[in-house]
Amino acid sequence: MTISETLVMRVLREDLERDGTLPVVEFKGVSKAFGSKKVLDRVDLVVHRGEVLVILGGSGTGKSVSLRQMNGLDHPDEGKVFVDGVDISTFTEEQLGPVRRKVGMLFQGGALFDSMTVFENVAFALREHKPDLSEEKVAERVYEVLGYVNLGRDVTRLLPSSLSGGMKKRVSLARTVALKPDVLLYDEPTTGLDPVTAMTINRLIADLNSRLKTTSIVVTHDITSALFVADRIAFLKNGRFAFIGTPEEAKSSDVADLRAFLAAEEIPHEG
Repeated sequence: MTISETLVMRVLREDLERDGTLPVVEFKGVSKAFGSKKVLDRVDLVVHRGEVLVILGGSGTGKSVSLRQMNGLDHPDEGKVFVDGVDISTFTEEQLGPVRRKVGMLFQGGALFDSMTVFENVAFALREHKPDLSEEKVAERVYEVLGYVNLGRDVTRLLPSSLSGGMKKRVSLARTVALKPDVLLYDEPTTGLDPVTAMTINRLIADLNSRLKTTSIVVTHDITSALFVADRIAFLKNGRFAFIGTPEEAKSSDVADLRAFLAAEEIPHEG
């Protein structure tokens, strides 16, 4: 590509970013296999700026594998993954540093450091990626993001072992948003939580997406969570997205497996 062509592409990309039509994340023909099992099979996906997209599907259908492509924790065997129009599918770890500051991830288990206090856990990313930030500014940001997830200063000296499952998720979420990412990835955010605590996390996802003007991609098999937070739902089956659309469209979808998946949540549970 010549210098003039590069300049044209840059101007075009800036125009697309301004009018919001450039996808935040895009898959083009993405495939991924582990041994003989192909979990993603030539998948195409577009994630729009500002939306909450929920990736729904049964266990082992490739939901988390899809998520890990979006910040380079995993690379596709075939196809391309774009973040803000840049192909990251072959990036090295060094090249992925800026991508991961832009695309934050809340891991299923929280991934807090057991030997660090809540304050140190939340401050870790700031100290790691913003070494020029003063300790006063670090503390200011830590308290700010803990406030986002409805946690006060009284928890800052606690170790993760002293926290409930829901509190661990909230601390992990605070740590994730501390660097002001453009995109938030959630891997099974309500797994292992009681219904009341799970709904607290659902409300936080929706609130943070609106308050911080981010884009969120949520991987879950929790139908209640999916229907509460989603602007759109992408349903994975047999390595492909069998359905992509709004929650209302999902409820009336002609995809039998999706209808069965949604209906299963309506079956009363015996106490």
